[in-house]
Amino acid sequence: MTLGGMLKHLAYVEDHWCSRALHGRDPHPPWDTVDWKTDPDWDWRSAAEDTPEQLRALWEAAVDRSRSGVAEALADGGLERPARRTWPEGRAPSLRWILCHLVEEYARHNGHADILRETVDGLTGE
Repeated sequence: MTLGGMLKHLAYVEDHWCSRALHGRDPHPPWDTVDWKTDPDWDWRSAAEDTPEQLRALWEAAVDRSRSGVAEALADGGLERPARRTWPEGRAPSLRWILCHLVEEYARHNGHADILRETVDGLTGE
């Protein structure tokens, strides 16, 4: 696990939930060329090939798309608006569920980043 991998993963998560799941849109580059079945950790692994500037730009672009997609969904049904893509059993998560999931995803990886920091500086928090 690296901070770069984490940032690339979070860019993927933003695009997946706020574009693909919420609006049913096709994957954005670079996600559109990945064979996720043979390389399910591509986002984490491939970040080593990217510069910090590339990773930051990828994440910022994904966040910008997410903000636009969320605003669009809010105007088209509010927080209870269902996603266009459904789960395997046929239910669709609401925009509210997606936003809560994103908060959980960022919180989880924020904790991972803190563990990485602790391995470097040895300091622990409260």
